[in-house]
Amino acid sequence: MANNLGNNLLRLMAGLGLSIQQTAERTGLDERTLRAILHGSSKAHPRTLHRLAEGLDVPADEFFVDPAQLLYRRFDQRTNPLVEEVIQENRDLFADWSEADFDELHSRMGDGGALTREGTLEAVEEMNHKRKLHEKLSLLLESTQAELIGGIIDMAYEQVMVDE
Repeated sequence: MANNLGNNLLRLMAGLGLSIQQTAERTGLDERTLRAILHGSSKAHPRTLHRLAEGLDVPADEFFVDPAQLLYRRFDQRTNPLVEEVIQENRDLFADWSEADFDELHSRMGDGGALTREGTLEAVEEMNHKRKLHEKLSLLLESTQAELIGGIIDMAYEQVMVDE
């Protein structure tokens, strides 16, 4: 994980045109910490990952992307060119989307091939619905209802695993 973390940090810094010093300023992290992460000689604490994500304005998931997935991103974008048109025409539907969300949308296929305009909009609607559910779940897990919600999730998970 440390190597992927360093490679992904370097990729994100390069994409934003940031030096180590600029990254340190944006994240509030020490340059030595950043160098250690980049070289894979240090595991990042969750607090450090949070500061990196906040400072670079990316979801924390971006630090765990398998570099092999990056090749698929380009391929999927080329095989679903209509998706980009839908994104440009409906920017309000994509508020707060992460790169991983866009990757998931581009990777989807419709019946017999690339997504249609209608298929793309249906996929976006489904993904946005799931995002809202995830947000609600995250909030509930931080509330006084966390134990109850955790129990419900455990029961539902066990049921799904038994059904498969």
